[in-house]
Amino acid sequence: IPAARPTPMLAGHVLLDEMVLTGFRTVHRGDTDLPPHSMAEITAAVEMFDDAGWLSAPSTFHAAPPPPTDVSIHQVRGLQHTYERLSYESGYEPHPEEPGRERWLSYAGNRDSTAWILRHDEPRPWLVCVHGAQMGRPTIDLTILRARWLHHELGLNVAFPVLPLHGPRRPGAPKGTSFPGPDVLDNIHGAAQSVWDVRRLLAWIRTEDPGAAVGMTGVSLGGYVSSLVAGLEPDLACAILGVPVVDLVDLMESHTPPDLKDRWLGALEPARTISQVVSPLAMQPLVPLDRRFVYAGLADRIIHPRRQIARLWEHWSRPEIHWYEGGHTLFFRSNTSARFLHAALVRSELTVVPENYV
Repeated sequence: IPAARPTPMLAGHVLLDEMVLTGFRTVHRGDTDLPPHSMAEITAAVEMFDDAGWLSAPSTFHAAPPPPTDVSIHQVRGLQHTYERLSYESGYEPHPEEPGRERWLSYAGNRDSTAWILRHDEPRPWLVCVHGAQMGRPTIDLTILRARWLHHELGLNVAFPVLPLHGPRRPGAPKGTSFPGPDVLDNIHGAAQSVWDVRRLLAWIRTEDPGAAVGMTGVSLGGYVSSLVAGLEPDLACAILGVPVVDLVDLMESHTPPDLKDRWLGALEPARTISQVVSPLAMQPLVPLDRRFVYAGLADRIIHPRRQIARLWEHWSRPEIHWYEGGHTLFFRSNTSARFLHAALVRSELTVVPENYV
């Protein structure tokens, strides 16, 4: 990891990250405590996951979903973007007898999958763009993830899936429920459903546009989901991870207030054990090495560069990586990251617009 040069701009990025963390800890302070049912569920899951063989072969935890049926598509004309809203029943369910299954299935608003789509009239390559935590709204996703640039200027069809318990999939969840959040089994189900939903979206794209190349990119939580999908889908044109989360248990441990950490101590190791089934570090990427890309902020205060991103980079056999001078929250303001993303798309043969265009 290169050394960061102290500059006023870098200080501003760090300050904003710290403000976001402080605000989160203040607003969600009561929601970061370990739920009362967690220890019993985690203990039961360790035994069940081991008996099922999922801990030794995490990819077997994830069933391949069928293409979606009864798909609803509506055109939406917004102030900034005209796009299609794609929706269909998710169909995801945790395994029978899996701890926390009934609670997860009780989140009624989470049962339908949603995606924002921008596509051309003629066949084009596709890029699936996975948003970060606290996103999942079209006005946010399409702006921050550069929909207009990717679609209109680079000539791609682009799809933006909404992750579980985000945006329109949030209503109906009890107060304090989130993904990611303090409930370890909810995090596992949220990650598993994210992978299931994205793979169903990939299946829909391949049904709609047979033979089209399809790549993936994701930021923060979306980078985590993209890295999991890259370990399960053999036909992706590329996997481009931006400021990716790698380890949800480590993330929760890092950002839990100090006076609450003692309640987590007994749960951390078994939580790490069962979280192997949704860990990109426990699966080998199926995307070729020259089609794997990572970009990250040198001064990221939310996703620790060494504890998170460097571990994935090593596990992925050190693919091409770009360290920009900035933090986590303002990743989309980095021009060098945009150039890196563009270069990755050119090298993955998803766009023919030359790299020096940006």
